[in-house]
Amino acid sequence: MFFSMLSEAWHAMGANRLRTFLTMLGMVIGVGAVILMMAIGEGAQQSIKRSIDSMGSNLFVILSGSSSTSGSRSGSGNSSALNINDANAVGDLEDIAAIAPISTGNAQIIFSGNNWNTSIIGTSPTYFSIRGWNVDSGELFSDADIRSANRVALIGKTVAENLFGDDIDPIGKTIRIKKSPFTILGVLESKGQSFDGRDQDDTIIVPITTAQRKLFGNQIPGSVRMIMAQAKSEKYMGVAEDAINDLIRQRHNIRENAESDFSVRNLTAMAKTASDTAKTMSMLLGAIASISLLVGGIGIMNIMLVSVTERTREIGIRMAIGAREKDILLQFLLEACVISIVGCVIGIALGLGGALLVKKMVGAEILISMRSIVLAFSVAASVGVFFGYYPATKAAKLHPIEALRYQ
Repeated sequence: MFFSMLSEAWHAMGANRLRTFLTMLGMVIGVGAVILMMAIGEGAQQSIKRSIDSMGSNLFVILSGSSSTSGSRSGSGNSSALNINDANAVGDLEDIAAIAPISTGNAQIIFSGNNWNTSIIGTSPTYFSIRGWNVDSGELFSDADIRSANRVALIGKTVAENLFGDDIDPIGKTIRIKKSPFTILGVLESKGQSFDGRDQDDTIIVPITTAQRKLFGNQIPGSVRMIMAQAKSEKYMGVAEDAINDLIRQRHNIRENAESDFSVRNLTAMAKTASDTAKTMSMLLGAIASISLLVGGIGIMNIMLVSVTERTREIGIRMAIGAREKDILLQFLLEACVISIVGCVIGIALGLGGALLVKKMVGAEILISMRSIVLAFSVAASVGVFFGYYPATKAAKLHPIEALRYQ
């Protein structure tokens, strides 16, 4: 009996194809919009998560600067307040697992006839363990290279591609940085973009002593641009941050109410904020798109009410020959559900096609998940039942005699 009712519902839809299509259109657009918006939102979340994972975990960056000089506030990283001894002292704190002093700059790199301008990072071997950054080929430099200030370097994928292309193995080759020859020890694994949009692979990493003595110079011996520190676990982040601030202020003899000549940035907190923002945006996009489903549901209710009015005599005849109230209810409810579900299927195809088109044309990261498809389908089916129930109930409660008299 159910299948016969389903067949009748399908034929009832076909009796007025244009009206059925226009009714279905709201559901098609609603479902397509939900899938497209959720794909864009989840793609953004995935991109940010990958960028966060590439940074490392439980990280602080301690920057020189943020000091006031003659009433003028300098930017972070623009002064030489921090030094190697500060880094070693931070590394001795109970809640800190590892530290890496860092000096940075930019330079033109030359190999044969090719040249490339990139960022140079001078640091220690612990930097790679803190960042979770391994070599794709070759090897990392060692503490011995730090002590001897050897001219050795590790290059990122972007630098390798632009200097050497695909045909030359960079390992062991000599490049020139500021006219100084450096031997390439290894090529780093790809990290991709950071969550602030920088290409992390467009870099060269050298021993910090080499950077200080042979590349950037150092007016203040032992000074560094920043210190990267890793807490032992996420639960110690707050305590570790307070300890870092207290220690460096004490080492720099900063009075209680005076401004610090350094700043501490909690990268984990910043990353979590970026992730939460992306998640909220994804939910907002989904919620906005869901309004289309509501509009589609109202359209279904409107057309079903019109259908009940047009088919009042038909309802009366059905009741007169033995149809029960629940049979009439089920008949009209099935029609509403069929419109909703067919529109949902078309909307899913439209949403998937739209997502792939956006990815191809804009280059945005798109993540199409089964969860979003199931959610859109479930909501659409529920909307069909919810908005179809009232017209179906109205049809079922018609009095047979009054229905037969209806003109």
